[in-house]
Amino acid sequence: MIYYSTGLEDSIEHALESVAVERRATIASLAEISDPPDAPAVLLLDQTLVAAAGNLLDELDALPDALVVVAVDEQVEARVRRADRVLLTLPPVGETRQILRTLHVAFRHAAARLAAARAEAELARTRAELRELNRIGMALMTERDPDRLLVHILEQARRLTQSDAGSLYLVEQAEGNRRLRFKLSQNDSLPDLPLVEFTLAIDRTSLAGYVAATGEALVLEDAYRIPSNAPYSFNRSFDERLGYRTMSMLVVPMMDHRDDVVGVLQLLNRKSDLEAKITSESAAELHVLPYGEHELQVVRSLAGQAAVSIENSQLYHEIEMIFESFVKASVIAIDQRDPTTAGHSVRVATLTCDLAEALPKSGHEPYSGIVFSREQMRELRYAALLHDFGKVGVREEVLVKAKKLPPTLIERVEARFDLIRRTFEAQYYRRRAEYLEQRGRRGFDALREKLEAEFQAQLQELDRLRAAVRAANEPSVLPEKSAEILDDIARRTFVGPHGELVPFLSDAELHFLTIPKGSLDERERKEIESHVEQTYRFLVQIPWTEDLRNVAQIAYGHHEKLDGRGYPRGVTGEAIPVQTRIMTISDIFDALTASDRPYKKALPSERALDILNSEAKAGMLDPVLVHILLDSGLYRKVLERDWREL
Repeated sequence: MIYYSTGLEDSIEHALESVAVERRATIASLAEISDPPDAPAVLLLDQTLVAAAGNLLDELDALPDALVVVAVDEQVEARVRRADRVLLTLPPVGETRQILRTLHVAFRHAAARLAAARAEAELARTRAELRELNRIGMALMTERDPDRLLVHILEQARRLTQSDAGSLYLVEQAEGNRRLRFKLSQNDSLPDLPLVEFTLAIDRTSLAGYVAATGEALVLEDAYRIPSNAPYSFNRSFDERLGYRTMSMLVVPMMDHRDDVVGVLQLLNRKSDLEAKITSESAAELHVLPYGEHELQVVRSLAGQAAVSIENSQLYHEIEMIFESFVKASVIAIDQRDPTTAGHSVRVATLTCDLAEALPKSGHEPYSGIVFSREQMRELRYAALLHDFGKVGVREEVLVKAKKLPPTLIERVEARFDLIRRTFEAQYYRRRAEYLEQRGRRGFDALREKLEAEFQAQLQELDRLRAAVRAANEPSVLPEKSAEILDDIARRTFVGPHGELVPFLSDAELHFLTIPKGSLDERERKEIESHVEQTYRFLVQIPWTEDLRNVAQIAYGHHEKLDGRGYPRGVTGEAIPVQTRIMTISDIFDALTASDRPYKKALPSERALDILNSEAKAGMLDPVLVHILLDSGLYRKVLERDWREL
């Protein structure tokens, strides 16, 4: 290609006829040269073009790099001497041989420049594609959601190849047979296609099956014109049903590091115009380009990255399932260890997660801006489900203790009162027998009435004392008067089977019966409270993934209070993370309202909420979180659900 002004046309026409130039263009100004040349190009710069230029040097700098500028005479050369773009000066008109030689040199320069420009452009494109592939690879490696990962893979493959449509298949093992599962499709021309998963045999009859079976990529210029001797064929039913025209296709295997095919990428209709809709034969003929070696290599690279990402995602999903199964098994172990609180962990986890998800919608500061990620929610759920796991290390008789007296002591006390009753009864009949033996029948009737009255009075008193013991054994608050009665009972004695004096209550029994509140004495309470430390020691031994690294720490603080009155560490305020604060509230609410605990009655939700409010006002619980729980009504979901279904 050679550009020159109309003024030069006559003077150099003869010389140009001797130069093998396919295209010529006369121009009135440099501004008419804009697009980069697709063949070696030369500009003959004369006074006409110089005069037409505004800022000559700037306009020369704006010309395409591959264009070689030749000054037509020394005057022009002098005007543009400072311009790096001028390489040669044309000999005077009439020196045809020298003009031809100069033009040949100029075109060789132009060819070299064009080749260099193309090489530089190709290098720049390759570098850009490598950067893009690296960026895509990093993005794919960080995507944990399997479905989003597949969407990203197909989107990027289509974008890099300017494909109108595409689909993605994954290899799956089903009953010992490997099959291809259609997982995803995208189509710019038909954007609202419904997704219906199906499977294909991994064999050579279908395009995707062939690629999965052989590990070889397929590049088709026209899917409707597959050679008759090819083992595979293209199914046109999709096109015919929806009014589409599949023409060029690129089908590439996604292979892992073992060279095993894990899936297939299928790209359709590489387009020259990204906005074009390929819904007819004419549109396909006009806008569809074939896939070349370059597109094949780019998609191969992406497919390799995609295969690794899919494998990593599947492995990550398997790890998630292992953790999920482990957590469920642990919850079952907790419930079996302490059947009286079965379901507590699941209810606490449900309410905790619901409350955490409600924070951004609550409008209450400072929590309205907190949005927990999917990973953080899973971390919180696991912490809530496992918060009481340490109970497996607490003695069963303490863990399930429903009364103040341990079961063995309850049996012993009941047996002793039965023995006292029989002792009183034996004394009664012995006194009657002794009287008859010593005095006979005279006066016996009167004595019998007296003995009977005394005996009945003894039994009534014994029943009163026994009732007092049974009442004191309930895990309620012990009135001061009841403590005095118990002291009195403990001081009483009866004659044992061997003639020894036996107290109605032993020191150990009196100790338990005089527990001020609940069913546990101080030592037992400490043992129960130790479940928090045992939970923490257990959870920190688990090699949690990075996403779950805070499970142990969140669970560790579920009995801490903001004012430092909690246990086991007595930490305060900011030392207690918001996740733990939420769990603490949920834990208390369920403990108050649960109807499955034999040692206490379930409180109505209104009373439980009053207690939470009271503790919040006292500085023990987070008042904002308690308020959000109250406003949201989320607690009703826990109360209304039939947890026996789980």
